[in-house]
Amino acid sequence: MNRSEKTEAVSSLNAVFNESAVVVVTRNLGLTVTESTDLRNKMRDADASFKVAKNRLAKIALKDTQYESIGEHLTGPTALATSTDPVAAAKIVVEFAKTNDRLEIVGGAMGDTVLDLAGVKALAAMPSLDELRGTIVGLLNAPATKIAQLATAPANKLARVVGAYAASE
Repeated sequence: MNRSEKTEAVSSLNAVFNESAVVVVTRNLGLTVTESTDLRNKMRDADASFKVAKNRLAKIALKDTQYESIGEHLTGPTALATSTDPVAAAKIVVEFAKTNDRLEIVGGAMGDTVLDLAGVKALAAMPSLDELRGTIVGLLNAPATKIAQLATAPANKLARVVGAYAASE
């Protein structure tokens, strides 16, 4: 990698760090190409990314970002999972690590907050933004549905009484 490629890699990583809501640092303990591709596809489907970067270049790219504190995690064969959704990257990495022992979660950060392994797992347990939006829409629709059910209930009961009376004669 020549100097211009390194400069481009650093600026690209810096842009990713500035746009991301969460960064999860993982350690690759021998993932196969197929496993790595599968993880990348899952990340892409959730609008997240999984990128292997040289630790020295990643540490340079971390400077002057809110994720500067995770530089200490960048040792050995690491990869970075990032997403603009604060939960997506953590959720996918934790799910993948459950079924594959060759991916180790080292830690991460959500904004200025540094996360250890337990913090990343706790973040992964939270509902995603889309799930929260769905819950809110459901809560907003529930009162309207109840009102519609209550408005039709007396008519239904009256129809059943008349039907039962007609059947008894």
